[in-house]
Amino acid sequence: MIFGWTANGTALHKRRMLHSLALASIFAATPGHAGDIAAVDVRGDRVVVRFDGSVEGASAFLLDGPRRLALDINGAQAARPLDWAGDHAAISAVRQGQLSEGTARVVLDLATPATLGDARIAPDGKSLSFSLQGISDSAFRTALGRGRTQFDAPAHMSARPRQRIHSITVPIPAAAKGVALPPIEGSRDGSRPLVVIDAGHGGHDPGAINPQNGKREKDVTLAIARAIRDELAKAGRVRVALTRDDDRFLVLQERYGIARKLNADLFISVHADSAENDTARGATVYTLSETASDREAARLAARENKADIINGVNLGGQSSDVSSILIDLTQRESMNISSGFARLLQREASPYVPFRSAYHRFASLMVLKAPDTPSVLFETGYISNLEDAAFLSSKDGQSRIARGVARAIEVHFARKLALRGGGPGG
Repeated sequence: MIFGWTANGTALHKRRMLHSLALASIFAATPGHAGDIAAVDVRGDRVVVRFDGSVEGASAFLLDGPRRLALDINGAQAARPLDWAGDHAAISAVRQGQLSEGTARVVLDLATPATLGDARIAPDGKSLSFSLQGISDSAFRTALGRGRTQFDAPAHMSARPRQRIHSITVPIPAAAKGVALPPIEGSRDGSRPLVVIDAGHGGHDPGAINPQNGKREKDVTLAIARAIRDELAKAGRVRVALTRDDDRFLVLQERYGIARKLNADLFISVHADSAENDTARGATVYTLSETASDREAARLAARENKADIINGVNLGGQSSDVSSILIDLTQRESMNISSGFARLLQREASPYVPFRSAYHRFASLMVLKAPDTPSVLFETGYISNLEDAAFLSSKDGQSRIARGVARAIEVHFARKLALRGGGPGG
């Protein structure tokens, strides 16, 4: 694949966008329109729920006694008998009902244990789809405790008031003034996109540790980040920088502050998860949301957001020269791009990296809060699991992760180039 990018005035464009947003206080908006549930189609292992009009969002969760999968659909109406077509060994019946004035519920009665993955809402808001995967009884019991899975809705689908009655004002810390900016490697063409890779934890903060073999998160994330950098630099299609290339400690604001200072086009924070259940394994991609998608996402955010607090002292305190700007639309766009990249990362890296079935989660993670930089936190696996820990700490595993991430990055920017109508480059 050979392609190029033109990014003339990228930094200026970002500054103008933020400046424009700071001047706006009232925005016109198009209200959401409720859609009747028209049909449920089962095609192989994929389930598609169709609507007459656009819906605003959806979530799903599992129930037991008997086993069921419930879908709560915002902006939908259960207005007529439900038609469903197709065949799946796990589905015995499909029902619907009106949960509240603006929310309909579709229930799949499960003949065998199953869970859903790759949940998404179509760009026009007129269908939602997910894969239905058979699992063991014990895995089903584990999945019950994960809470709701949020469907990814395009940013423009969210219902918004005709007149804004409040604004979202967020303090933006100074961009890594006390940290030397890292070197930029890869392509020498300054118009190529810049990707900043952040190796989680470091220095006195080891992150998660495997209790059996002593493998530390800060070591494997640094090795993986270096492998991703080397893979991208070798291809030469993007520019790349690491927030840390040694065993140093950075507070969370410094990590995304480096990306903002460099005007990065994409920020990826690399981590390795841990769980009390040492059988938990597989990769997960997190994107920013003030509401956690499930209890596991809330647990991770609570742990990771405390990374700056050592012996009760918050090392990430913000300086007094922070600026407050209206960032609602910019952050909404960045979050939408981030969610799209999360899905792309799972799709492109799956041949190289084992993912969890519910691979995309949402959490209020401080390291993802740069409003103008699309950002994901990539939990490459569970260091608390012996198989994952061996994979993450091996040269082969790190190389496989790097190839998967690099492929997703290249496809991501190739898509952006195609949407801009850019021509091929060297």
